[in-house]
Amino acid sequence: MKGRVHSIQSLGAVDGPGVRYVVFLQGCPLRCAYCHNPDTWDFSGGTEREATDLVKEICRFKPYFGAKGGVTVSGGEPLAQAPFVEELFSLLHKEGIHTALDTSGVGDLEKARRVLSHTDLVLGDMKFATAEEYKTHCGADMDKVLSFYQMTAERNVPLWVRHVVVPGLNDTLEDMGKIKALAESFPNLEKIEWLPFHNLCLEKYQAMGIDFPLEGVPNMDENRLAELVGKL
Repeated sequence: MKGRVHSIQSLGAVDGPGVRYVVFLQGCPLRCAYCHNPDTWDFSGGTEREATDLVKEICRFKPYFGAKGGVTVSGGEPLAQAPFVEELFSLLHKEGIHTALDTSGVGDLEKARRVLSHTDLVLGDMKFATAEEYKTHCGADMDKVLSFYQMTAERNVPLWVRHVVVPGLNDTLEDMGKIKALAESFPNLEKIEWLPFHNLCLEKYQAMGIDFPLEGVPNMDENRLAELVGKL
């Protein structure tokens, strides 16, 4: 089966445990205010790749994965190409390779269920704690997102929640406390990763001729973020 791939990072260290081969898929239905990769939105972009060919390429890096590493599929939104991810993960499991799904949780739930059958870890991008914020800043239906998280819990797939903290948008103890409470309501949660907002993506938006919703917003100070996390 073919999928559309935006880019690949062969030896990544920040998208799951250990050393990871990270596949960034093309296409995303969301328009998040702080999106760093608007070049992944277009579903017709990227390069077509066969799952079987990609697995052969990945297996060359298997010696680097060690006991904890493996493959992470990110995006864009990987659930937008769920059948491709399902096949890719299934083939990787046959090779004994750990699989991680980096997702917003937005997609067809039945197709997502089949992907989770071959998923060892979900990296869940939990964007906001209320339905209104999800709709306003992402264009997403929070009920569908929560249904996906509930599905990961029902299937006992380990969950790491990731949350981008943006100055002036969601950087108060109250905001972060709501995210923490929501994440901890899922029994399969293993940890929360608090990610500081960076505005380096502005150049991408300018090059593409589109407005960046958070233009003028400063980078999140990492020391302040650490201080906030310490108070949660």
